[in-house]
Amino acid sequence: MAKQTTIASEISLTGVGLHTGQEVKMTFKPAPENNGYTFVRVDLEGEPIIEADANYVINTDRGTNLEKNGVKIQTPEHVLAALVGSDVDNVIIELNASELPIMDGSSKYFVEAIEKVGLVEQNAERLEFIVKDVISYVDETTGSEITVIPHDEYCVTTMVDFGTKVLGTQNATMKCIKEFKSEISNSRTFSFLHELEALLNHGLIKGGDLNNAIVYVDKEISPDTMEKLKAAFNKEKISVKPNGILDNLTLHHPNEAARHKLLDVVGDLSLIGRRIKGKVIANKPGHFVNTQFAKKLSKIIKIEEKNNIPTYDLNKEPLLDIHGIMGLLPHRPPFLLVDKILEMSDNHVVGLKNVTMNEDFFVGHFPGAPVMPGVLIVEAMAQTGGILILSSVPDPENYLTYFMKIDNVKFKNKVLPGDTLIFKLELLSPIRRGICHMQAYAYANGKLVTEAELMAQIVKVK
Repeated sequence: MAKQTTIASEISLTGVGLHTGQEVKMTFKPAPENNGYTFVRVDLEGEPIIEADANYVINTDRGTNLEKNGVKIQTPEHVLAALVGSDVDNVIIELNASELPIMDGSSKYFVEAIEKVGLVEQNAERLEFIVKDVISYVDETTGSEITVIPHDEYCVTTMVDFGTKVLGTQNATMKCIKEFKSEISNSRTFSFLHELEALLNHGLIKGGDLNNAIVYVDKEISPDTMEKLKAAFNKEKISVKPNGILDNLTLHHPNEAARHKLLDVVGDLSLIGRRIKGKVIANKPGHFVNTQFAKKLSKIIKIEEKNNIPTYDLNKEPLLDIHGIMGLLPHRPPFLLVDKILEMSDNHVVGLKNVTMNEDFFVGHFPGAPVMPGVLIVEAMAQTGGILILSSVPDPENYLTYFMKIDNVKFKNKVLPGDTLIFKLELLSPIRRGICHMQAYAYANGKLVTEAELMAQIVKVK
């Protein structure tokens, strides 16, 4: 597993908020392990903290907006995308206003600031959301859809179609997060002329200029609109370029709009608080569908954390196969209930058993509706723990393992023929005088099936 990171030292940027027009100073500061991304409003009494959490999204009008206890953070998505794209896990972001600076409408300047100070590796392992199933969200009103499927990397594909000739249909793909800086980070936000008119008429775009937003001209510009644009952008002259955008901007990429939508997806999905290991496919994405999907992923993550379900590569070569296990354990079929050892350290062990219909206990245990006996699941966990304790002595063949105590046993789900049981045991205290005190869990089909607190002792055979 990769380690968590934070920035090596603090760094500040200043700019204006696109919608508020307020000048804002933003300071990135190093943060401790497991902090994630947190915003601090230093302009307010008590300097309240707002975590970058999907559950704090209150609306997605003209950007993603967070609120906690009445304290707001506006348009953080470009900064969040820069943090993910720069491989930063933990950072504190101090602000003296509610809206983050728009800069040039992309993540470029934030990425450059982070790159300037560099990163520091921390001791804790990176928190990941490993996608094991297809997960989707569809906005029935707009037809926008976002899906994530299992994949070895975090990659994103976006497809945009606004039904206009000036923009047309565009696609963009980021094959891995390492591509973010060079392929995505400089892609700027964009708007259509008809949207810009509405924002200008309602006084909702005060910090913009022709350097921080691409404006696609999807209608004829009236003299009145032209004057408003000149005033808003502080320009004496404004014209439309041959490619259908307002002047004073050159596109960085032919599909810059699709790339910016991808940038927004990366920023909005960071609100789940985990690095995603999966492939995201977004059709007509926007802040609403992005953040609704982030909320859905957050719920799934909470359920997984509650069940404490570990993930292991079952195709990987085991630490111990059945022959290695029999070299440590005195048990033999039909009472040998562990097939593989996947992991082992000084304080934990992970084992596996493939449950088949050929098990001897199914002959007499509900033959018409076979279920693995709960006591045998406990025994299988104990045998897995026995491997941990026997590996602590130089001559395991001369020892036998005996139960001393079984506490807090809970059977939560049935184990049936065809299931693969995963056992995870962790020491509750160091092994002393051959006594091993462990917390044991058994999982099958992505669910916790049994848990127990076990105590056993190894005794030398006389």
